[in-house]
Amino acid sequence: ITECSVYLSLLRFISAELTRGYFLEHNEAKYTERRERVYTCMRIPKELEKLMFFGIFLCLDAFLYVFTLLPLRVFLAMFRFITLPCYGLRDRRLLQPAQVCDMLKGVILVICYFMMHYVDYSMMYHLIRGQSVIKLYIIYNMLEVADRLISSFGQDILDALYWTATEPKERKRAHIGVIPHFIMAVLYVFLHAILIMVQATTLNVAFNSHNKSLLTIMMSNNFVEIKGSVFKKFEKNNLFQMSNSDIKERFTNYVLLLIVCLRNMEQFSWNPDHFWVLFPDVCMVVASEIAVDIVKHAFITKFNDITADVYSEYRASLAFDLVSSRQKNAYTDYSDSVSRRMGFIPLPLAVLLIRVVTSSIKVQGVLAYVCVVLFYCGLISLKVLNSIVLLGKSCQYVKEAKMEEKLFNPVPTATPGKPAGKQQGTFKSTQGISTDENGSTSVTNQPVHQKENMPSLLITSNSDQFLTTPDGEEKDISQDSSELKHRSAKKDLLEIDRFTICGNRID
Repeated sequence: ITECSVYLSLLRFISAELTRGYFLEHNEAKYTERRERVYTCMRIPKELEKLMFFGIFLCLDAFLYVFTLLPLRVFLAMFRFITLPCYGLRDRRLLQPAQVCDMLKGVILVICYFMMHYVDYSMMYHLIRGQSVIKLYIIYNMLEVADRLISSFGQDILDALYWTATEPKERKRAHIGVIPHFIMAVLYVFLHAILIMVQATTLNVAFNSHNKSLLTIMMSNNFVEIKGSVFKKFEKNNLFQMSNSDIKERFTNYVLLLIVCLRNMEQFSWNPDHFWVLFPDVCMVVASEIAVDIVKHAFITKFNDITADVYSEYRASLAFDLVSSRQKNAYTDYSDSVSRRMGFIPLPLAVLLIRVVTSSIKVQGVLAYVCVVLFYCGLISLKVLNSIVLLGKSCQYVKEAKMEEKLFNPVPTATPGKPAGKQQGTFKSTQGISTDENGSTSVTNQPVHQKENMPSLLITSNSDQFLTTPDGEEKDISQDSSELKHRSAKKDLLEIDRFTICGNRID
């Protein structure tokens, strides 16, 4: 009887296991959340690449500015300085602050370009090529870390030079002088250009290696980046920092690949057949970079419950920077704004590219100079077209994010450590898009000189206030004290992000 009952119990258990049912709708919220996570991961590639596409063209615009409009602006500033006695000194300034900054940028470019002639690219190439694969892999990783560190400090050096050169003379001197700042800026640009040259040379050695083992190891280094990122806690602000860093890194890699192709084509007498030999490796490097970014961002958003719509907010924040820099009372040039936001500083990269192009391409004869002039006109046309399209798209993104009121009615942000009420009592923002008598909007006028009793607009940037939360309406701060603390902490983090670490991620 006992054996029979055990046998029947076993049959009932097997029957129950075979016919047991369950209803997923009893936990509908859980499974709906899981499905939304899958949909979010599927949307990440599209949303991320839209942000990357927009950000890369922002970097391209700032990069083309160095080659196209900056020389013309330097020429206009020199013309004003030379012809100033003919018109008389109408104001206290010999040159406008923007013209002083342009002159400094132009002089730094020229000096660093001539200094780069003393660096032998061929000797550097053979010196690096003689090293072992493992040693080169370690060198390349060290160069990436050094590039981020020197970029974060380099923009501070340039900003200090610009402010020291344009600071009102009535104030008490609290700096070491323009000449020491200028020497530091020249040394920074020169050293950073050499660092990028070593990166490009190492990549060139990897392309020219026989078994491509070094190139494979360098590409696998991108996948190691996934391990160091996806298992860390990220907030929206940290993800924005990392997104900006990825944009800058991808654009810099494109320029490095361009330099590698130029050097290789020169060695093979510009034979077009050799370009198709390099093309698969170039595509492999670009594809691995895109794949790593997609996987990294997909899992970061999954593990931290961040929606894919956050990339539209990031894009709107970058667009807000562009639109606000075109206003009459803008506090900085657009290229400098991109440098602070993304950590992309175009001056060292421009110096290196000019050095490589001038050494790779020989200009001889009248026809060659005509081609150079036509190429320069084409660059100017590309820059103007790119700027117009970017400005139109930025206005569209700002309007879609309902941030356009922030441009006309900016709310002054409180200085860290001071209450907002005192800040409003001492400073009232006058920034806005000016309109002339015909009602047209002005975005290209010179900035109005601020009085001494006004605090610096560099700290109270309007784009910092709406960096990652470009929502339609602002909530009442007095409704919830915890929300006030959260916003204050976020604002402080954004100020550090923009003016101290140049958009690089804080681990």
